[in-house]
Amino acid sequence: MEVYLNKGIKYVIIEFPEIEQILNEYGIGCGACGEGLCLLKDVVEIHNVDEDVEAELMGRISNVIYPNKKIEFPKRKRKKKAIGSKEIKYSPPMKKMVEEHVLIKRWLALIPKVIENLDLESEDGLKLINNGIDFIRNYADKYHHAKEEDETFKYFNENLDIIKVILNDHAKVRNHVKAMLQAIEDKDKIILAEHLKAYSEILPEHIKKEDEILYPWMDRNLSTSQVGQLNSKFNEIDIEYGDALERHRTFIETLEN
Repeated sequence: MEVYLNKGIKYVIIEFPEIEQILNEYGIGCGACGEGLCLLKDVVEIHNVDEDVEAELMGRISNVIYPNKKIEFPKRKRKKKAIGSKEIKYSPPMKKMVEEHVLIKRWLALIPKVIENLDLESEDGLKLINNGIDFIRNYADKYHHAKEEDETFKYFNENLDIIKVILNDHAKVRNHVKAMLQAIEDKDKIILAEHLKAYSEILPEHIKKEDEILYPWMDRNLSTSQVGQLNSKFNEIDIEYGDALERHRTFIETLEN
C-alpha cells in the first residue's frame, strides 16, 4: 500500500477509476482537479477530513486497491480538530484574499460578452480590452497573486504539491496574458478570443481550489504570529496600491451596467 500512498492521486485514479467516485462521495473532487499532483497520503490532510471519516474513506480506498487484504493506516497527527460544519472560517488575511476573488469572479462573468463584442479597430473597443487586460495583470496578478506568492507562500515549502498546482495555474494565466497582448498588437480577434476564453476557464476552478482547499489548509498550519504578520503586510500592500483598487472596481461596475 505504501507505493500507492506515495503516488500522485491522478495516477491512482487512472489505475483505479472507482476511487474517483469514492472521493466525490466525501466531497473531495480530486478527479476534476486539473493537476492531480497531491499524493494519496496527503489528500485527507489537505482536505481536513474528520478523523472518523478518514478511517472509513481510506478503508474503502484500500479495498479497491487490495480487495482481499485488510490494511491498517496509521492515524495522522492533527494540528487542529476537524470541524463537522461545512462553513469555512478564515483568518483575516485569508478572508481578505477570498473577498478579492469576488471582484475577479465578476470579471470572469463578463468575459463571454467581452468576447462577443471584441473590437480591435475602434478607440473604445481597444480601450475596453486593454482595461480588461490591465485588470488581469495588475489587480488579479500583481496585487492579488503577489500576496500569495511573495508573502503567504514564503511560510511554506513551495515544493509541496498543493502549492505547485497553484503556481502552475498562475504561470498558465501569465502565458495567456502575453498571448492576448500579442493578439491585440496583431489585431487578431480570433486568437485574442481563444486566450480570453482559456483564461476564463482556468480561473473558476483555481479560485475554488484556493477558497475551499488551499486557504483553509494554510490557516491550519500558520501560527498566530504568522497570521498577524500576514495581516499587517496585506494592509501595507493595500495602502501602497492606493487609488488603483477603486479604478479596478469602477471598471468592473461600468462593464456590468
